[in-house]
Amino acid sequence: MGNWVENEGLSIFVVLVWLGLNVFLFWWFYLAYDVPQKFFYTRELLGHALALARAPAACLNFNCMLILLPVCRNLLSFLRGSSACCSTRVRRQLDRNLTFHKMVAWMIALHTAIHTIAHLFNVEWSVQARVEEKNTLASVLSKLGDKPEESYVNFFRQTIPNPVGGLYVAFTYLAGLTGVIITLALILIITSSTKTIRRSYFEVFWYTHHLFVIFFIGLVIHGAGRIVRGQTEESLAVHKPEICYKNFSEWGRKGACPIPQFSGNPPMTWKWVVGPMFLYLCERLVRFWRSQQKVVITKVVIHPFKTIELQMMKKGFKMEVGQYIFVKCPAVSKLEWHPFTLTSAPEEDYFSIHVRIVGDWTEGLFNACGCDKQEFQEAWKLPKIAVDGPFGTASEDVFSYETVMLVGAGIGVTPFASVLKSVWYKYCHDATNLKLKKIYFYWLCRDTHAFEWFADLLQSLETQMQERNNAEFLSYNIYLTGWDESQATHFVVHHEEEKDVITGLKQKTLYGRPNWENEFKTIARQHPGSRIGVFLCGPEGLADTLNKQSISNSEADPRGVHFIFNKENF
Repeated sequence: MGNWVENEGLSIFVVLVWLGLNVFLFWWFYLAYDVPQKFFYTRELLGHALALARAPAACLNFNCMLILLPVCRNLLSFLRGSSACCSTRVRRQLDRNLTFHKMVAWMIALHTAIHTIAHLFNVEWSVQARVEEKNTLASVLSKLGDKPEESYVNFFRQTIPNPVGGLYVAFTYLAGLTGVIITLALILIITSSTKTIRRSYFEVFWYTHHLFVIFFIGLVIHGAGRIVRGQTEESLAVHKPEICYKNFSEWGRKGACPIPQFSGNPPMTWKWVVGPMFLYLCERLVRFWRSQQKVVITKVVIHPFKTIELQMMKKGFKMEVGQYIFVKCPAVSKLEWHPFTLTSAPEEDYFSIHVRIVGDWTEGLFNACGCDKQEFQEAWKLPKIAVDGPFGTASEDVFSYETVMLVGAGIGVTPFASVLKSVWYKYCHDATNLKLKKIYFYWLCRDTHAFEWFADLLQSLETQMQERNNAEFLSYNIYLTGWDESQATHFVVHHEEEKDVITGLKQKTLYGRPNWENEFKTIARQHPGSRIGVFLCGPEGLADTLNKQSISNSEADPRGVHFIFNKENF
């Protein structure tokens, strides 16, 4: 149970608090419009749809206040790097920033749907009451404001029947027009954010996501028309709606109730979102400033399996293991930024990324760097690169544990290249201050060619550990998950050789997938009473498996073994 709390509890606590605040705001503002006498006559016009429109509006304000904060990367990196501000548990929650961002987005979509549907009824009933000829209370209320000394409660002042009247509100009133615009923007943002679109058409996702600018502008001015109106305090003092509504035909006559006066609610959204909008503006200014700093590509290395390595230098650039950067190549696209994990170590005098060619942008970068040509590319012909970052990730905490499990799938091995390089440098110089005592490294890959660019690093680290009589420091297992009969035959023939025929390492390549339950149980037996960090850069399915194993193989006793799951998320 203890490890469940450490792996899931705080995030569950955060989610419950967030959901609880949404429920509280919905209920509080529902009652604020459904009970007070101030909105008695407004409810006579609109019924419960008034409160059903205003309650989700309050929740929208709250969630729109939150939606920008998880993508303020510089702010999160600052908090993550400040031990005074953030404990390890809090930093692990900061690593889930995009998950929270998506949850808030879906909550915004839900409340937008409720708010829109409720206002569709409000508009229909307001238009209907305005054109109604019968002497009903709704009709009398709708005619208020036609005379100079009166103030209106029904915002619809024309006498156009439905459905034309409803369309007139939607496209000529400020609230209606901005509502249509921000709803369309939200639909485009959410539909283009699906996993399929992000992976196959990243440019569509990237461009449509910037509709958030239109969304927030529309959101701030949406309530400026003040179409939701309530009775003024001065009017309530002389006109008691629960008494006077019965004699509405006598209003204004001598000895009867005076004509009620109304005013619109002032816009409130800007008060909720101005703070996060200012923070995000500062975030974008910092990104712009960083993007203008000169970056020099010092080396381009073509690796097998359609992977290139860019080695770069930038004045004042400082990094930690496992961090990532955003890269823009104006020769490919003047606007697009793409995230890449740093594969260099902090001890090196350059920083590097490995880029797998999987889409239009990466293909464009591949060609811009001259990798599609056979001849040697001159350095001055290499494209200009803009870099934003580095930004913190879960891998920064690797050196906070004595024992770690590093699991990479395919190109997901890149953050651990930085970790293992840094370990190698530390061992070359001074390992006495290194808290980390044991690494279990797992790499799962479909194709043998993918191993080639990483095998040299493992060979260097393997040799370094043996020279220092500490060969047990690094235990690594490389799994080939995609293989055919000819490869299996080749494996059998050469199995007895000293070094693996695929990687050149002493540790033989394994075929298939790990039995994670056995791996966790074995490690738990070898490190009783330890806190073991489990770090993954890979797909969601593997993340679910490792997270469940981390929980199920941890002991309830606080003094027992505990697996702490961490996942790269950017």
